[in-house]
Amino acid sequence: MESTYFRKGFGLKAEIEGQLAADYHSGVVDLLRAGDYRLSVGPLTFRLAREFGFCYGVDRAVDYAYETRRKFPDRRLFLVGEIIHNPHVNRKLRDMGVEILLHDPEREFDFSGITTADVVIMPAFGVTMRDFERLRAIGCLLVDTTCGSVLNVWKRVESYARDGYTAVIHGKHWHEETKATASQVTRHPGGRYLVVLDMAEARLVLDYIEHGGDAAALAERFGKAASPGFDFTRDLTRVGIANQTTMLSGESLAIAGEFGRAMERRYGAESLAAHFRSFDTICSATQERQDAVEQLLEDAPDLMLVIGGYNSSNTYHLAELCRSRGVRTFHIEDASGIDPAAGTVRHLNARRQEVLEAGWLGDARVIGVTAGASTPNNKIGETIARVCETAGVLPALEAAVAA
Repeated sequence: MESTYFRKGFGLKAEIEGQLAADYHSGVVDLLRAGDYRLSVGPLTFRLAREFGFCYGVDRAVDYAYETRRKFPDRRLFLVGEIIHNPHVNRKLRDMGVEILLHDPEREFDFSGITTADVVIMPAFGVTMRDFERLRAIGCLLVDTTCGSVLNVWKRVESYARDGYTAVIHGKHWHEETKATASQVTRHPGGRYLVVLDMAEARLVLDYIEHGGDAAALAERFGKAASPGFDFTRDLTRVGIANQTTMLSGESLAIAGEFGRAMERRYGAESLAAHFRSFDTICSATQERQDAVEQLLEDAPDLMLVIGGYNSSNTYHLAELCRSRGVRTFHIEDASGIDPAAGTVRHLNARRQEVLEAGWLGDARVIGVTAGASTPNNKIGETIARVCETAGVLPALEAAVAA
């Protein structure tokens, strides 16, 4: 009988390496690595964060998607949402004949056109328990690319539900990963979750835990961020902390610490273990990229370029981290955001608005560069080339790459 569930790829890495290199390799990034993550081009000096771009989980997800196409050249391939949050990578998959299933976040995915003869890829973020069960019921072939770091969070959340603790998740309730994580509580009857976006939302919950208050107002505030039937009076007496893996790690740790202290004040140190659990579920790749940016910022670059999808949580938080250190920061999706002829940059500002800015490069000479975990190297190289073109030194960069 043919297996219908695959999680470890198909052993076709060698067969797809050439295509992956053609799609995502960058000679400019090679130069930066060879130069100790520094590259001088005319008056400009580029500094690349030492951890950047594709993480292991993204690499694995993209590899599996390419292997799946190679393994099943004649079958219809579907992808549940985007494989990762990078428009270039998702466009490549579409070009390979993978149909990406998109949906209104308030509604379920439409799987009605999928048959037992089809292959469905689940993204690096994972899918909800409900979607997984629906796909299994269809009987199609499933290729699961869910990141191992995400699976670790799922195990933690599932254990909270099993033991009667409400999972408090630091994340974005609308994000695919957080939806999938929250759904793990459904493995156990009575499982509950609550998603807090940031410390400000966490403090609303903490104040209620310690002092009580208007439960109806909280229920309205967190209506889309809590499990169905969530009762603030009943469901916050025992809590376990988890997080969306791509959030700012410092804030996740701070929120966990605040919950621990609040529960201790509410129930006493001797009873804390019966009311509070917390484990570090921060993704190592997310942490490493944030740490690398912190290190780069110590050299005081004139500006920071953060490259990656606007809907990429980890990319957004890298930009947020740079801005918090007072550095002029431009979060661009890819090189197309820079127009050398007009001297403009199209970027996502701190208010999540896409804006067009003229004269952005100015007299900057030291340019820091980093990229989200879903950004391929060629998008980094192309961006640096656009900056060089803006500054009139593109021929020097091309000569260095060709040498």
